[in-house]
Amino acid sequence: MTNKVVIIGSLNIDTIQMIERMPQQGETIAVQNQASTFGGKGANQAVAAVRQGADVTFIGAVGDDERGRAFKQLLDDEGISTKYIFTKKQPIGSATIMLENDGHNTIMVYGGANMALSVADNHQAKEAIAEADVVVAQLEVPTAVVAEGFAIARKHGALTILNPAPITSHLDDTIILNTDLIIPNETEAAALAGTEPTTAPEKLPVLVDQLKSKGLHNTIITLGGDGVYYNVHNQHNQLPIFKVKAVDTTAAGDTFIGTVAANISANMTDLDMIVTRSCFASSLTVSRSGAIVSIPNKQEVDAGLANQAKVTTRG
Repeated sequence: MTNKVVIIGSLNIDTIQMIERMPQQGETIAVQNQASTFGGKGANQAVAAVRQGADVTFIGAVGDDERGRAFKQLLDDEGISTKYIFTKKQPIGSATIMLENDGHNTIMVYGGANMALSVADNHQAKEAIAEADVVVAQLEVPTAVVAEGFAIARKHGALTILNPAPITSHLDDTIILNTDLIIPNETEAAALAGTEPTTAPEKLPVLVDQLKSKGLHNTIITLGGDGVYYNVHNQHNQLPIFKVKAVDTTAAGDTFIGTVAANISANMTDLDMIVTRSCFASSLTVSRSGAIVSIPNKQEVDAGLANQAKVTTRG
């Protein structure tokens, strides 16, 4: 079955600054190289989902300029419906990504047109949300838009997935009430729980219990090099990542989320398979440079997992 996925999210121009390491406060360091590309958590997740075979509609906003038009065309070319990408007076959103030599990144985001997306825009897209199997949102668009979108989705039986990024310690009550599944990284999960970040296996159940106490009952936490931990409908497991040479971690988490959205069922079963597939897709992204350009398609993931299975069988 092909999932109908609606992404409510951000469209950014990413400026990638390649550096040896993060500077200390007050320190000036040289940028080794830089590049500019299309990105944003919403866009990355949408591309990941459509490349994994989902039927994807995007709800978002761009500026009334050449870059905004080019971004819509890029998504059109991917097969993503851009009917509900609205044109705003504000410039398109942007992100500055500081990429260190070891592949880790730190990101600063300017909302721009993303933050001009409105509840009224959501209402125009109500039919698409109502027909969706899965609705995904992040926090790079206004909270009211996410809350309204999730309320519509829940009313019509769609599964809702929240990526609570940028990092926050507080979520709107309406969003919590209408969220079926959250997918944070370990830092985002800790912020929501009001505790210190951890990837320690013995501490993750406690972290999840803290999230449950806040009304967030189903969680998949990405743990960087320590894999992925999930606790969904009280079924839990921690799965490893696929080891690759890290070139650029930009869009790794978004690839994971988009792949989950493309493959998950309404009752959220078969999570070992879905998480494994999503981890492998993310590993391919990490092994390449860039955001959207690095995201693999379904055929690449299928072939890679088949090869992994052969290696395991021979071993």
